Amino acid sequence: MADDQSKKRTTVTIYGQQYTIVGDEQPSHINQVANYLDKRMKEYKAYNPYLDTTRLAVLTALNVVDDYIKLKEEVNKDKDSEG
Repeated sequence: MADDQSKKRTTVTIYGQQYTIVGDEQPSHINQVANYLDKRMKEYKAYNPYLDTTRLAVLTALNVVDDYIKLKEEVNKDKDSEG
């Protein structure tokens, strides 16, 4: 239980809903992540206005993870070419 008490609580708003995030990260980092997600959800909603929130969240997650994997592969490719 002592570990739970040392964790930071940060309240963020993503797509109009408030969430309390509990973890070790700094509130500034959590806010940056939440703001990025909120922005991306709003971008995808503009292109797909008929998506419900659940489908919008899944579409956004798929695209963000796709970006992450591509970036990770690029970084690994760059590391391999250096060595």
